[in-house]
Amino acid sequence: MQNRGMATPIDACSTFLVRHAWLTLRGVVAEALVEHDLSVAQFASLLLLDESPGMSVADVARKVSTARQSANEMLTGLEKAGLVERKPHPTDRRSQQIFLTAAGRARLDEAIPTVQAVEARLSSGFSADELAVVSAWLRRMTEAPAAQTEELPTL
Repeated sequence: MQNRGMATPIDACSTFLVRHAWLTLRGVVAEALVEHDLSVAQFASLLLLDESPGMSVADVARKVSTARQSANEMLTGLEKAGLVERKPHPTDRRSQQIFLTAAGRARLDEAIPTVQAVEARLSSGFSADELAVVSAWLRRMTEAPAAQTEELPTL
């Protein structure tokens, strides 16, 4: 949106635009995941555990941007559904490691094409080069706080 040839404050604020895009994408993906009986956070957790088996509840909470207690409740639901299992941490008896079960991997494998189809549909108007730039920008932005010495506030 332009205002007399100038970008509006909203258009000039990448933080707002990324948040708005995330909320829009999350809503569409959430609707698609209903058929797999998964929430967006559950799907993300299964993806994370597939990529990094043995994560702790705190690790999952950080990665899905939620409180530890909320992540624990969500993981408890996944555990009751037989999609994840907890095992004692080999060196930290206060901690547990979380792993996908065979049923969790199967549910994830069924849900991934659904999410990919949603993303493909939503990004169909973009060229491969445009998508590559967006992907590179998003990856760098997620890595930027790790390079900072001060902690950045969350929205």
